[in-house]
Amino acid sequence: MRNHHLTIGRFARLCRLSVKQLRHYDETGLLAPVRVDAATGYRYYAPEQARAALTIALLREMDLPLAVIAEALSADAGARGRALRAERDRLAERIDRDRARWELLGRLADDGLPGYEVRLVREPPRRLLVARAVGAPAEVGTLAGACVGRVLTALGAAGVRWEPPLWGLYPLDLTERTRIAVGALTAGSVDVAGLEAVALPGGPAAQTVHIGPYAHLSLAYHALFAAVHERGLRPRPPVREVYLVGPGEAPREELMTRLIVPVDPIEPAEPAARQGPHTSDQQARHGTNGEERTT
Repeated sequence: MRNHHLTIGRFARLCRLSVKQLRHYDETGLLAPVRVDAATGYRYYAPEQARAALTIALLREMDLPLAVIAEALSADAGARGRALRAERDRLAERIDRDRARWELLGRLADDGLPGYEVRLVREPPRRLLVARAVGAPAEVGTLAGACVGRVLTALGAAGVRWEPPLWGLYPLDLTERTRIAVGALTAGSVDVAGLEAVALPGGPAAQTVHIGPYAHLSLAYHALFAAVHERGLRPRPPVREVYLVGPGEAPREELMTRLIVPVDPIEPAEPAARQGPHTSDQQARHGTNGEERTT
């Protein structure tokens, strides 16, 4: 049988690979030689290993992680197909994110930062029935869509009437494990199995409206948080997205989303020395009633 074993150099040429690649596959556990000479350390391969070596090279050219390749090689046909389809779906998500970034960069290059009207309003208290999810920032869109389905299914099964539009609740900062919620306003204090009741307190808030795809919401958030900080206000979670015109109701360029950030005034620092009564410019700006607008 040893006469049928190939040196690493011959096997590399047979598979159109480099010796360095084969050594790397061995070191990472993807493809071990059938024999290693104890005296010289030379690696030897069997011709029937060529298919596995070529498969590894093919999948590496597609930038698949080594762990996925190892799973695809060791699994049965059904599990192998599931592993590769899962990686294909992840690639599709990355392509969608890259396309959204490409569109956003083009819009910024052509038009610059768009103007958004930011208003200071007083939000009334609200009660939502929500579905929650946790995931990475890149998964937020998918998680929100899944929550929408859960909310509508639960409300429909319970025969509960709700008041459009749907609402999304998000943290101020998107972390590795971001907690989100999507819900609906309902009349009274009705409860629905599978959904959580959330009471949103009323109070001052900054808001703006975004028209366009969800992938461009970062432009509206940029304008909204810039206005909040310029006014000396402190944002409070959760950030609220109100889906005035959602998917299925209009093309993606005509989607309409209201963004609401609850705010508190930032308390002024204590003066170093006692001064006479005065009203600062900041107090004058933030002591007004009703709505204040900026663009």
